[in-house]
Amino acid sequence: MKRRTWLALGLMSSALSVMAQAPTKPIRLIVPYAAGGPIDVTARLLAERVKDSLGTVIVENRPGAGGNIGADLIAKAAPDGYTIGIAATATHAVNPWLYARMPYNAASDFAPITQILRVPNVLVMNAETAKRLGISQWSDFIRYAKANPGRLNYGSGGNGSAGHLAGELFKSKAGIFAVHIPYNGGNPAQMALLSGQVDFNFDNLATAAPNIRSGKLIALAVTTPARSPVLPDVPAMAETLPGFSVDTWWGLVAPAQTPNSVIQKLNQAFVQALQAPETKARFASLMAEPVPTSPEAFGQHLKSELAKYEAVVKASGAKAD
Repeated sequence: MKRRTWLALGLMSSALSVMAQAPTKPIRLIVPYAAGGPIDVTARLLAERVKDSLGTVIVENRPGAGGNIGADLIAKAAPDGYTIGIAATATHAVNPWLYARMPYNAASDFAPITQILRVPNVLVMNAETAKRLGISQWSDFIRYAKANPGRLNYGSGGNGSAGHLAGELFKSKAGIFAVHIPYNGGNPAQMALLSGQVDFNFDNLATAAPNIRSGKLIALAVTTPARSPVLPDVPAMAETLPGFSVDTWWGLVAPAQTPNSVIQKLNQAFVQALQAPETKARFASLMAEPVPTSPEAFGQHLKSELAKYEAVVKASGAKAD
């Protein structure tokens, strides 16, 4: 055999023998985003929950390039189970089509461990604008948009952002036209909506919830296939637009070639943590739904999301460089 093959076999053998026993060093959990956000909070909560079964898990934030820097670090780590990380909608479904040059291959450079969470996105409208236009529910919104092409506009955190792509998919599925206004980040887009500069946004439910509760925004529809338990009276867009599904999700991956027995050990520990009542309660406060899965199921999800966003990003014309 070639020397490279022997080295690969040696790494796999070492990983199998070490991870089969108690871990001998801390596990690095790479978060491709800055500290303090919902993905980072999730990672730190799970790191604490799995310490009894996996030992110390150190969360390491490596933000930049829309998550590509951290994701590349995961991809190029040794496949021994001691470096794992977060895969998200952006890093593993959107960015491969948004960036002309990618440092990693989202389809082949990672071994899925488990999905962690999904958070619905919600179509929200400025309450005063909605009242002025006679819109109080989803059917009113669709009717107005069809009757007044181009009269509505929506904001997002920038070209290629989750809010932008959700808007483009909505326009395509619903057969309506609304003007997209990109902002430099999600917070400026939210402020533009609250001040009435734009008419509606597609926002993460966790971010929009406080303003929905206060009455500043009205929630017209959620973007998940089914209604959210948090907003049971708000329809899912798929009820009138079959097949519509856009949510924010993230999960755990390891470098490709990580031995299956190591992946299974990691999966067991993190799935158990996700199923704990205390974990579910904490995630509920973030408007998030735990989605513990098998590595195979998460792999299929990654594959289907990558294919879905290829069409959406190309149709939008968005580019990041």
